[in-house]
Amino acid sequence: MIQRVQSIWLFLASAALFLLLILPILTVQGNTGDLSFQISGIYQKVNNISQKTASFTALFGGTILTALICLANIFNFKNRTLQKRIVLLTLILILVLIGWTASYALNTPNLLQSSTIGTGAFLPLLSIIFCLLAIRGINQDDKLIRSADRLR
Repeated sequence: MIQRVQSIWLFLASAALFLLLILPILTVQGNTGDLSFQISGIYQKVNNISQKTASFTALFGGTILTALICLANIFNFKNRTLQKRIVLLTLILILVLIGWTASYALNTPNLLQSSTIGTGAFLPLLSIIFCLLAIRGINQDDKLIRSADRLR
């Protein structure tokens, strides 16, 4: 059924990935203005006007794709083995996104010197936890179905 507990965990994982699109990962307070590192690019804020200085289109698209895969996986509730495999694929994609984001952050000059970590930095880890809880829910659902089959 669609109201299983793994559906809730998958929705929360997808929501965390969608929130990653708008929340900053790193913020640097500088004398020329504030720099904000997000999934979509680097934004510089001068005189309360935000301007995009660099764009990460592929990273942005990869994040959207991963969130949509996680969201679409909710509707695979009838095929639990496929649902579990797709959650494992989503976990791998999230780990790739973390590495990809870190490589962009490390290659950006002067961004890591005096930066503060934003809430967007913790959202991929939160979505990994939600995906692991979804796998746990799928396993519990599988055990429940097997025990009901034994009683027949």
